[in-house]
Amino acid sequence: MDKLPKIGLPIIVILILVIVVLVKSAVTIDAGHAGVLYETLGDGVDPDKAPLGPGFHLIAPWNRVIDYETRQQQLFEEMRVLSSNGLEIQIDATAWYKPVTADIGKLHNQKGKDYLERIIQPAIRSAARSVVGRYTPEQLYSSKRDAIQEEIFQETEKIVSDQFIQLNNILIRDVTLPPTIKEAIERKLKQEQESLEYEFRLVTAKKEAEKVTIEAQGKADANRILSASLNDQILRDKGIDATLRLSESPNSKVIIIGSGDSGLPIILGNN
Repeated sequence: MDKLPKIGLPIIVILILVIVVLVKSAVTIDAGHAGVLYETLGDGVDPDKAPLGPGFHLIAPWNRVIDYETRQQQLFEEMRVLSSNGLEIQIDATAWYKPVTADIGKLHNQKGKDYLERIIQPAIRSAARSVVGRYTPEQLYSSKRDAIQEEIFQETEKIVSDQFIQLNNILIRDVTLPPTIKEAIERKLKQEQESLEYEFRLVTAKKEAEKVTIEAQGKADANRILSASLNDQILRDKGIDATLRLSESPNSKVIIIGSGDSGLPIILGNN
């Protein structure tokens, strides 16, 4: 009985050591994440080794895992850049990005976990300065915003494409101009809109006048053709036809034969 405590103590120590080793060796990677294995007794991170995917993993207790988020992430960036005429413009942008999962080991060795500050932010700022410097404030404010957004994205993507980073898109949320420049542009745009509206009214009035002229010309031509086709004989025949129709009507009337200027009967008392 005296030997039991002596035997039990080593067992307890061994169990504690096993539990500690298991705790240190057990690693769980969350969904949307990947793990870079750092081998303490080896050469650190092997860039050619595939990262640990989501789930449960057992590693040597002296090694450690560096966690990277592999889902799409977003960066809100506010930049002050100069337009083509030297005016300071504020650009508010959003960037969507993610690390290339298969290359996380290379990303960790060459850039580190702070790749956002080291790579993406400087790339966006450089591209924004380059692109905005090619446009005037008026173009930035109105007609060229979509083109500028696309150009900033393309230039940024060129910089980060070989940095083990996937850039999905860059969106321009807002362009802020100096107040005086913004007011001048808005006045100019309003004047241009009023000018276009006035020109539209002039064109509409001109077309309406042309329509009236054409209709009047058509009526005049029709009357001239009709007048040219009528003669005394035709008028007399039409008068005879009209007289016959009146004489056949049931209404009471008095007919005076040959009393008209044209020799046609005059019908009186037609009711």
